[in-house]
Amino acid sequence: MFKRILWVGIGVGIGALAARRIIQIRDAASAEGLNRTVGRVADGLHDVAYAFREGMASRETELRAALGISDADAIPGTRRH
Repeated sequence: MFKRILWVGIGVGIGALAARRIIQIRDAASAEGLNRTVGRVADGLHDVAYAFREGMASRETELRAALGISDADAIPGTRRH
């Protein structure tokens, strides 16, 4: 009798976890869920691009200082951010 109750309890637990996971997957596949996912990816890409641009500007400043080049010596027609 105890084994039967144990197995029923385990089955109910697994069923509840499976149902919860199915609901999470369904919600993630909805239009709102996809919008949230795309928004997170876009924000991540924006952060990476910003960090990359910051690093490039920092490195450019270091190289200009090492080579003794000032901003006034920059190539005409180029923009400096």
